[in-house]
Amino acid sequence: MRNRRILGKPQYIAYHASMRRLIYSVGISLDGYIARKNGEIDFLFMPKNFSMQPFLESIDTIIAGRKTYEHGVKMGFGLRSTPQTRVLVCSRSAKSGVRDGVEFTRLSPAALLRKLSKTEGKNIWLMGGGDLANAYLKADLVDEIHLGVLPVLLGSGLPAFPGKFPDRQFILTECKSYDRGMVNLNYKRER
Repeated sequence: MRNRRILGKPQYIAYHASMRRLIYSVGISLDGYIARKNGEIDFLFMPKNFSMQPFLESIDTIIAGRKTYEHGVKMGFGLRSTPQTRVLVCSRSAKSGVRDGVEFTRLSPAALLRKLSKTEGKNIWLMGGGDLANAYLKADLVDEIHLGVLPVLLGSGLPAFPGKFPDRQFILTECKSYDRGMVNLNYKRER
């Protein structure tokens, strides 16, 4: 059994090796920002010798925040569900339901994860942004953190870890460097 604290109460979820894992995966600056204050991500780059393909093949669900979703649409690379990947957008203001190939939900992090854990599938990508990730971290629902750290200091912006949450211990499972100074760090939640 795996003990998860959901909304302050311990929840016991049967655990086995094939259980879906919630992975917060994001590119960040050296000083911990996922975007500039205006939401721009012009500092992010994909090194030639790095591929997202293995990670993308390990997931079948993406959870994004409304602001992240809307910014992606504005920039021309909006998220859409496909036969292989379901996209959920968490929002307190948008009406729940399916629109434009995306499922909007007002469920709390704990309720949404309980709903998703009732179905078999691959891992779940917590795409962000930082406020959404903070809510999942506060509820102790994040199983892994994958950080693509880029060699730039922004000085200010939208933080990857914006709020206060209880102490959480993670174990480093992978550390690799790539072209142009990007470092990929993968951590697993120590429970």
